[in-house]
Amino acid sequence: MAPGDILPDFLTNTRLHPSFDEDIKDTHLIYDYDATDKDGNPEKWRYELWCFSEDRVVYAIHGGPMAGRINYQRATYQCIRPHELWQINWLEETGTVVSAVYDIPNSKITTLISFSEGHWKQAEAAHGDKRQKECLKRWRKLADVGNQVSRFMLSEQADIVEAFKGKGNLIPISESDPTF
Repeated sequence: MAPGDILPDFLTNTRLHPSFDEDIKDTHLIYDYDATDKDGNPEKWRYELWCFSEDRVVYAIHGGPMAGRINYQRATYQCIRPHELWQINWLEETGTVVSAVYDIPNSKITTLISFSEGHWKQAEAAHGDKRQKECLKRWRKLADVGNQVSRFMLSEQADIVEAFKGKGNLIPISESDPTF
């Protein structure tokens, strides 16, 4: 079977940079986006991302419209500048695409999240934990809402409030845990 025969699939011809183990593997980031609630009042959207392995991430969302979401995904990592900048990309069951740049020296995360229409407009249905079958089933239905261009594009920067190695409060996964 050739790459791309079964989708979703990932392809990168860029080899993982040798600084991966030091820079990002097993790195746990807790970061806050400055945002506003539906009434325009300032609030923080807290996200937590654990770069679990060379092809997996684990995360939880604690603030904003997606608060209450716990997930893990197959991901790709690309080194932009060793010990400084890394890009992390993944696709969600909801049809949402995430691309995040981890800026090590400036303690920032810069993201582009391309929410599927279902994920953005039915945010509460995207809450829960993938390990619960009913949550995963509900999430997959969100990908069927709208089409490839009916997306909410969210470009934001967040301040990293904590960076450390290890799982923290997140639940570890196995490399064999299915992502779709």
